[in-house]
Amino acid sequence: MTIQIEQQIAKLKKSYTEDELESFVRLSDRWLRKNDNATFEAWADAMILQTLSLIDEEEPYWTFVAAQIYLEKLYDQFAMRREVSVKDVYKVFPEHLAHYTEAGLYHESLTTKYSEQELQELASYLDQSRDELFTYIGLKTLMDRYVVRDYTKTPVELPQERWMVIAMTLMQDETENRIEKVRESYWALSNLYMTVATPTLSNAGKTHGQLSSCFIDTVDDSLQSIYDTNTDVATLSKYGGGIGVYMGKIRSRGSSIKGFKGASSGVLPWIKQLNNTAVSVDQLGQRQGAIAVYLDVWHKDVFTFLDLRLNNGDERLRAHDIFTGLCLPDLFMETVEARGDWHLFDPHEVREVMGYSLEDFYDEKKGDGSFRTKYAECIANPLLSREVVPAIDIMKRIMRSQLETGVPFMFYRDEVNRMNPNKHEGMVYSSNLCTEIFQNMSATEFESITLEDDVIVTRRKPGDFVVCNLSSINLGRAVPAGVLERLIPVQVRMLDNVIALNTIPVKQAERTNLRYRGIGLGTFGWHHLLALKEIQWESEEAVEFADKLYEEIAYLTIRASNELASEKGAYPLFEGSDWHTGAYFDKRGYDSNKWNALRAAVAEKGMRNGYVMAVAPNSSTSILAGSTATIDPIFQKSYSEEKKDYKIPVTVPDLSPVTTWYYKSAYFIDQNWTIKQNAARARHIDQGISLNLYVQNTIKAKDLLALHMNAWASGVKTTYYVRSTSVELLECESCAS
Repeated sequence: MTIQIEQQIAKLKKSYTEDELESFVRLSDRWLRKNDNATFEAWADAMILQTLSLIDEEEPYWTFVAAQIYLEKLYDQFAMRREVSVKDVYKVFPEHLAHYTEAGLYHESLTTKYSEQELQELASYLDQSRDELFTYIGLKTLMDRYVVRDYTKTPVELPQERWMVIAMTLMQDETENRIEKVRESYWALSNLYMTVATPTLSNAGKTHGQLSSCFIDTVDDSLQSIYDTNTDVATLSKYGGGIGVYMGKIRSRGSSIKGFKGASSGVLPWIKQLNNTAVSVDQLGQRQGAIAVYLDVWHKDVFTFLDLRLNNGDERLRAHDIFTGLCLPDLFMETVEARGDWHLFDPHEVREVMGYSLEDFYDEKKGDGSFRTKYAECIANPLLSREVVPAIDIMKRIMRSQLETGVPFMFYRDEVNRMNPNKHEGMVYSSNLCTEIFQNMSATEFESITLEDDVIVTRRKPGDFVVCNLSSINLGRAVPAGVLERLIPVQVRMLDNVIALNTIPVKQAERTNLRYRGIGLGTFGWHHLLALKEIQWESEEAVEFADKLYEEIAYLTIRASNELASEKGAYPLFEGSDWHTGAYFDKRGYDSNKWNALRAAVAEKGMRNGYVMAVAPNSSTSILAGSTATIDPIFQKSYSEEKKDYKIPVTVPDLSPVTTWYYKSAYFIDQNWTIKQNAARARHIDQGISLNLYVQNTIKAKDLLALHMNAWASGVKTTYYVRSTSVELLECESCAS
C-alpha cells in the first residue's frame, strides 16, 4: 500500500464514521491484497467503481466518497503535470492561464485584461474545499464535458478554475470594483448556488463558441426567406445554439404561386430541409443540431404537421429529428370545449383576399380581441377557401402524437402576448426549443442584391431574431442558505454582460440582442427544496410556497435590472413598454409598498433588460449542481444516469429517512397540482416555464384532454413535453443552465 492510499483512507475516516466506511475498507483491503504493488491511480479507479456499486436509497452518501477519491486522483494527475505538490495544485493558476493562453486554448483577454497582480489575487480566492460539494456524477459531468481540454483531449482545467474563468470572462469589462465583481461571481458559481447556461459553461474563456443558449427566427413567405433562414439556422447550430423557427407565414399545400393555383407544396418540404440541417450541422462535433418548428392551429397544413414525428405512415411525410410546437389561440381551446367546428385557412390566401395576416393578431382580453374578430371575418368571407373540421378531431391528433412522440409543444399565443411587456414594439409568434422564451419576433426581409465595385452586396432589412441568455438559481442550495438577495444581482449582471461579450454570427440576432437586452433568469431544484422543507408536492402549501418564493425572486430580479439601468442605462426600447407605463405591475397585482417603490424606480431609471425571467429545463446542469431538474418532480428516487460510455447510479439529492416521504415520482403525481403550482409561479415570470406533463401510457384521452384544458384555463402560457412512460425524449442541452 502506498502512502497516498493510506492518506486517502485516513482522510475519508475523518469525514465518515467507522460504520459508514466499513464496506469500503473491506473492499479496499481485499483489492490491495490482490494488487500489492498497485499505484494510487489504479487503486482510485478500482475504488471509485466499488464505491459507486454501493450507492442506493439507504446509503446515498457513497456518491460523495466516490467524488472525493476522484478528486484526489485529479489533483495527483494535475500536480504531476504542473510540477507542484498536490496541496499547491490550485496556486499556480496564473501560470496555468498564461501557458494555455499561449497554446491557444484560452482567449487572450484573460491575460491581457487582467494584470499579473490581479491574477495572483484571484488565484488566492480559489477555494479547493468547494470541490467537495460535488456528487460523483456532477464532478464527472463537469470534467468530461465542460472544462478546457488540450489538443489531445486531456483535461487541463480543474473545477474551481472553470468557475473562476467564467467569472473573469463575464466581468472582464466592468469598470468599477471589477475584482470584487469577479470574486462575487466566483462565489455564486463555486458554491453551486447557481449555474450558467451550457454554452456559457462550455465556452466562456475559450477561443471558440458563443455564449447564448438558443435562438428563434421567423420565416417569411418567400423562397429567399426560407433559404436565408436555413443558412442562419445552420450557422447558429454550428456554434452550439438550439433553434426555434416559426413557419406560420408560409403558404399551405395547394396554395397559389404567382397566380398559378395548386402550385405550392406547403410547409412540409421546408421542414424536412430544416430536419436535414439539424442532422448534418452538429454542435461543435458534440451532438446533432436541435430545431423546433412552430405552426398555427388554423393553418391548412396542420394535420400533416402533427404527424411529422410519428413512427408509422409514409416516410416521405416524416421529419423525425424536428420538434414540433403548435400555436393555439384561446378561441381554439374554447371551440374544443364547446365541441364546435374549426376552420383551417391558407395564410397566403388570407393575405391576398383579406389584406391582412391572421397570425399578426391576438386577443387583447380574455374572451375578446382582434384575433377572434379577424378569424370571424375570414369565416364569413365566401371567397376564402377553407377546410372545416371538428376542433376535437385536431385535439385528438395532438394527443395521439404527444403520447407517441412527446410533442407537439403547446403555445398559448393569446396569453403570451397579453403578458408581453414589450408589445409596443411587436408581438410573439412562437417560442424556442424549450418553450420558455417569449420575445418579440419578426421576419428579416430581403431587399436587393447588387454588384458594386466587383463585390456582390446583399441587403436585408433585419427583423427581430430572438436570442436567449440564460442562468438558473439552484433552489435546493440558495434558498436554505438565505442568499437570494446577494445572489440575484450577481446573476443579472453576469447575464447582461453575456449580451455585450457575445459574438453572434447572425447579424439580425446580434441587433435584436442589443435592442431588447433580453435575459432569462430561471430556477432548478424545486422538488429538492420542497423535500428539504418537508412540503408535499400535492398540497396547497406547495402552491402557496411557489407563489411567495417566485414573487420574491421576481422582485429581486426586476430590482437588479433596474439598478443596472441606473448604472449603465436602460435598454433602447424601454420607453412605452409595460415596464415604463407601470402596466407590468398592474397586470400582476403588485401593489404593496415594496412593489410600488420599485415601480416608481423603474419608471424613473428604466430597466436594463426588456425581458428578465424564464425557467429552462436545465437537466444536465442540475445534475452537475447536485439537485433536481427545473420545476419538475423527480422520475424516481434512484436511477442510473446513462451516457454514451458510462452508466452511473444516482439518488435524488439529500435523500434521508425524513426527505424520502416528500420525493414522489412524477408519474404518480396528480398533474393538476403541477399545473396549479405553475399557474401560481407564472404570474411572476415575464416569459415562460418549460412545463412537462408526466402521464402513464395507459392514460385515457379524456384525462389528457382535461389536463390540457386545465393548463390553458389556468393561464399557463406553454406546456413542453408530454412525458409518457413509453416515450424517450431529447433533453435540451442548449437551455440547460
